[in-house]
Amino acid sequence: MLAAKLPRLETVEVVEEEMPTPGKGEVLIRMKASALCRSDLHRYHGTTIFDEEDEKSAYITPGHEPCGIVEEIGEGVTKVKKGDRVAIYLGLGCGTCPDCLRGDVMLCKEFKCIGFAVNGAHADFMTIPEENCLLMPEKMDYITGALSTDVGGTLYTACKSLELNGTKSVAIIGCGPMGSGGILIAKGFGAKVIAVDLDEKRLEMARELGADYTFNPAKCNVVEEINRITNRIGVDTAIVTGGGNAPLNTALDAVRTRGKVALIAESNKATIDPSNQFLRKRTELIGCWYFNRADWEEIANFIVSNNIEMKKICSKTFSISEAPEAFPLFDSGATQKVVFVWE
Repeated sequence: MLAAKLPRLETVEVVEEEMPTPGKGEVLIRMKASALCRSDLHRYHGTTIFDEEDEKSAYITPGHEPCGIVEEIGEGVTKVKKGDRVAIYLGLGCGTCPDCLRGDVMLCKEFKCIGFAVNGAHADFMTIPEENCLLMPEKMDYITGALSTDVGGTLYTACKSLELNGTKSVAIIGCGPMGSGGILIAKGFGAKVIAVDLDEKRLEMARELGADYTFNPAKCNVVEEINRITNRIGVDTAIVTGGGNAPLNTALDAVRTRGKVALIAESNKATIDPSNQFLRKRTELIGCWYFNRADWEEIANFIVSNNIEMKKICSKTFSISEAPEAFPLFDSGATQKVVFVWE
C-alpha cells in the first residue's frame, strides 16, 4: 500500500509499505478521505505540537482527519463490522481515567494522537481501535465525513458551548479552514455571523458561506465596527481561530458584558487586560479543543439534517500519490482544506 511520510524538513515522500494487520480490539480501515490539517504542517516544518513526538516521527504516517470503510476486524471486535462507513476519532487515551470514561479522550494525561504517536490516515489503509470508529450517517459523503471530525466536531462543540441560536451573534476571528467551518456551523445554529480576517479572499469566501458582516483589521477598527452594528452593546459571543495576541484581544474587546469567547487557536502565550476584558465585563473564556467522542452522532446528524455543506471548505483534492504536491500547496495558505481522496 502507499503511505505518505515526512522523513526530513519540508520533505514529503510516498512509500510502499506492508498493509497493517488489525490486532485484538482493532479494525483495518480502507481510507476514502483524509484531510490535511495545520497540525500536519508542524511536523512538515520540523516543529512539535504533542509531547510524545521524537526521532521516530519520520517513520510515522501523518493524518488525523479521516474516514473510510471497515475492511477487516480483529479479535474481539463487536461494535463495528466489515463494510461499515466510519469517521475516525483522533485521540487514544488510557481508557480508565475520568476524562476517558466521560468521552473526553483528548483531555487524558496519556493522550496520544493518530498521525503523531502512531500511524495516521494519509495512507491507503490504517488500523485503529474499534472505539475510535464513528459510524457515519447514510447521507454523509466521505469528504464531508472527514471534514466533520476536527473542523465540524470542534466548531460544533464551540458553538454549543456558546449557546448559539437565532437570537445570538458571533464574531469569528480568523477565516481559515477552522473559521470557515465555524461560519457554516454557526449559521446552522441560526446565529448572526461577523467574520474577521486580514485576507480579502478569505472574507469573500466568508460571505459565500453565509457571514452577515465581514471586516478586515487592516482596513478598519474591528471593535468600533462591531460596536456600530450592535448599537454599542458588543457582539454576544466570539470564536478565536487565529493564534497570537491580536485575534484574542479583538474577541475580548468586541464581546458585550457577560459575553462568551471560545478559544480554538493554538498559542503558547498572549498578553491580555484581565481587569477591563474580564473582571469588569464578566467575560467567560472557554477552551475548545476537539469534541467529546460521545457527541459524534449528535454532530453528524446536525450537519446532515441542517444541510451544512462542509465540502465548501474543501479547496482541492489529491490522490495520496500526490502528497508531495498537496503539502506545500496547503502550507502556502492559498487554500482552505486540502483532502486526499480514494476512488
